[in-house]
Order: sequence, then C-alpha cells, then structure tokens
Amino acid sequence: MPSKRDAILEYHLGGKIALHLPKPLRGPDDLSLAYTPGVAEAVLEIHRHPETLGTYTAKRNLVAVATDGTAILGLGDLGAAASIPVMEGKAVLFKAFGDVDGWPAPLGRCRLGGAETGKTDPQRVIDAVAALAPMYGGINLEDIAAPACFEIEDKLDAMLEIPVFHDDQWGTAVIVLAGAINYARLAERRLEDLRIVVNGAGAAGMRITEMLKAAGVGAVTMCDSKGVICASRTDLSGKKREHAVATKARTVGEAMRGADMFVGVSVADCLTADDVLAMAAFPAIFALANPCPEIKPEVVAAAMGKRPCVMATGRSDYPNQINNVLGFPYIFRGALDVGARTVNLAMKQAAAQALAALAREPVPEAVKRVYRAPELEFGARAVIPKPFDRRLFVEVSFAVAQAAVASGAAPAGFDLAAYRVALMARDRARNFVAG
Repeated sequence: MPSKRDAILEYHLGGKIALHLPKPLRGPDDLSLAYTPGVAEAVLEIHRHPETLGTYTAKRNLVAVATDGTAILGLGDLGAAASIPVMEGKAVLFKAFGDVDGWPAPLGRCRLGGAETGKTDPQRVIDAVAALAPMYGGINLEDIAAPACFEIEDKLDAMLEIPVFHDDQWGTAVIVLAGAINYARLAERRLEDLRIVVNGAGAAGMRITEMLKAAGVGAVTMCDSKGVICASRTDLSGKKREHAVATKARTVGEAMRGADMFVGVSVADCLTADDVLAMAAFPAIFALANPCPEIKPEVVAAAMGKRPCVMATGRSDYPNQINNVLGFPYIFRGALDVGARTVNLAMKQAAAQALAALAREPVPEAVKRVYRAPELEFGARAVIPKPFDRRLFVEVSFAVAQAAVASGAAPAGFDLAAYRVALMARDRARNFVAG
C-alpha cells in the first residue's frame, strides 16, 4: 500500500495546472484569427488605445502568484524553484474557488548579490514584478520573508495601477478579523472592549494587529520571540516600534492574564494549559501555527472542561480552520471585476465582515454533506464559514467590489446591482463540488 508521501508526490506528477483555451482552434480560419495575420489587428488596437488591453487579452482575469521563495510555508528559504508546487497550489485555489486564472511567477536571483537563496533584495523583486505586470490584472505576492515583504508590497502598490496583495500579510488577517467579530458576538462583548494578545511579529502578525486595531479593538499586545513588544524595549525598530505598548507584562503568559483572545502565528506548543486558564471567561484561542499549533485543541479542551471557549487552528482536521482560501480568491474576484487599482483597507474589512455575516446564516445541506457534519451552524465551533461553502463566491466578492467602488479604489458608476446578478449567474455555471 503506498505511503501518504507517495500519494502526495503522485498527485503532483506533471504539475497541478495547465493551460485551458477558451476560444476554438478548428482549422485555418481560426488559426488566422488567433495568430497571423489576424492578431495584428488586436496588437494595433491596443497600441492605439492602451485602455483596451484588458478587453483584447486575458489580463482582466489573470493574476501572477509571485514569490522569491524566501519563506515557503513553514519550511523557510528554499529558493524560487522549490516554491513552484506551492505557487501551483495557489493557482489551483484561485481557479477552483474564485474562478480567477492564477499563474505562478517564481522569481529567481532576487537576493542580495543575485544569489538563489539568502536575504531578499527588495528592489530586485520590485523590478521583476513591475516588469511582468503588463500581462496581469493583479499581483498576489506569496512566501516572501519579512521585513522585505512590507517594502515590496507598499512600493508595488504605489507603482502599479492593478491590485497588489501579499496574502501572507493580509489573508490571515482578514479571516482572523472575521473570527474576532463573531467571537465578540458570542461572548456578548464589543470589539472595542476586547483585550487581544498576538504572538508572532512577522508578516501575518503585523497585519493581524493592524486589522484588529483598524476595526476598533481597544487593546492589542504583540509578542515576538523575545517576549512582549513593550515600549521599554531598546531593540525595536520599524513596525515593531509602531505597535509597542506600555505594560508590565514581559512574557506571552503574563500578557495573556485576563486577555479575551489569543492569536498565534508563531511556533508549536508555546502555550500551556495554565496560560489558557489565566484568560478571561469564555476566551478565544486562535492557535494558527502550522502544522502544529501553539497549543493543541485537546489540551485546551481538557483544561477548560465544561467551560465555553472558541478554539481555532490553521488545520482542516479541527473546527474553525483559519484558512486564507476564505479570502484571497474572492478579494481578487471582486477587485478584478470592478477594475480596482488597489486592495485597500476598506476592501479587506468588507471581506471580513462578509465572512462573519455568512457564518451566522443557516448552513446549506450541500455544505453539510461535503463535510459529513450535520452540526455546522453558527456557534463556538463555527465562527467562520467552511471553504467549500459556495455562497462565498457571491457574498465576499460582492462585498469587496462594493467597498472598492465606495472607497474610490474602482471607477465610479459601476453597476453593482447588475454585478451581483452576474456573479450569481457565474456561480451557477461554475464546476464546483459543494452544491
């Protein structure tokens, strides 16, 4: 019997993506339209009217999944070539969930000195992505190590007139905010009154903190490998200093005393049962380190006994999986469809609000069948929707598009009512497993 590793490698044989041709090529007449001499007319039209580039090419539905391979999953810096299976996987999720054509763009020799591995040279990545951008309607940055990822995203977003989104920064943050919104409802607390501890000060931790603060959370304490990021520390720079707080707490455990919510994007098994028991009544523990969380759900369950809590991880074998696939396919779907120039904070917040609202709706039978779980209704074990809930396609994409128009990130005058109808029709036509 083949091992799990053998099954995984067999699944990857030949890669996970391929080119699909949306137009026929049945004979000489089609050939003359697709290539010479007919293609010259499209070339000239784009040259005369650059705004038609998205009309006469695949650009409007094509996203580059770009990386330098410096932070692949939890595996670290393994180089651009080794990142390709992950980038292909991202492209699969783009297509399956958002009907977006994602394509891997691994960027070799984007390190200091032009090496294949080592510290990122931000300018090399920026130059490489800017050079390939004309073909794409959006750029999804992936697996680029902090702190270089912040500069890269910010500069590309300012340079390019298409959405640029670093999913490792913002994807998890969007889903965490959705979970926090619904946790606050269940706990009958306001976001403004929550005390939250974020453990991990990399790309995800920074943006989670920013999203929570922007949503109105009153007290967020960040921790890194040295402990609480407090104002008295002399080793802080950049974004860490922006989020330093005045507190007597020095360790993660000390920061968690009386906290309502813990969000971990750090390392396995760094929390104890005593840390959880020291939190406020009815706490939320989002232990998102992969593949092994900061504290196992079984440990939390044993410690809490019959006392209620919300437990979330990044894994699919536990309730409340915080998975970026709930966000990026639909964020890009909405942004591409309205011609957004960026993915701004309003659009990210709209995605989080839509996810939270959808989790509170009755769960369709089709979703229950996919997960073989009849009890998926809103509650402590279901604060966010499941990835195979096909309602995400319409609800999150529309919320993002609506926010893009309202915030000025997209051209004014876009017919949102017609767009919602079009999304529903497109959803019905999709080949999707749930429903």
